[in-house]
Amino acid sequence: MKTVALGADHGGFKMKEMLKAHLTEAGFGVVDCGTHSVQSVDYPDLAFAVAEKVSQGEACRGIVVDGAGIGSCMTANKVPGVRAAMCYDYATAVNSREHNNANVLTLGAGLLGDNLVKQIVDIWLATEFGGGRHGKRVDKITAIEKKYLKTGN
Repeated sequence: MKTVALGADHGGFKMKEMLKAHLTEAGFGVVDCGTHSVQSVDYPDLAFAVAEKVSQGEACRGIVVDGAGIGSCMTANKVPGVRAAMCYDYATAVNSREHNNANVLTLGAGLLGDNLVKQIVDIWLATEFGGGRHGKRVDKITAIEKKYLKTGN
């Protein structure tokens, strides 16, 4: 069973809960990284929790929901080994997987409806990385990451 790390801030809580049920029904294991209510929290904390699960191999993919998806994407991309993409339609979801091998998906609960989000998540999880010329480009992203990676700080 593939495991997906799932997280959201207060603005994405209801959508996260909907996605948790949707993913479980589809046969995925779900690691719920929070939040667990609509009480105000800071999206970087939840995006980091999801990204860390992916980076450490505890989940094959991660999904983070906040108001717009932008801040969580920025945060997740700071974690080594994470390639987060904010997707807002079918085409961006497919492209992020085929071309960029995205392993974290960020979504904006304030911008997207539940039905579209389910479609985005389903195609994003089903789409494989294209490799080939795209592999070379992803390797360049990884090389840039390694250039600036500092450990022990």
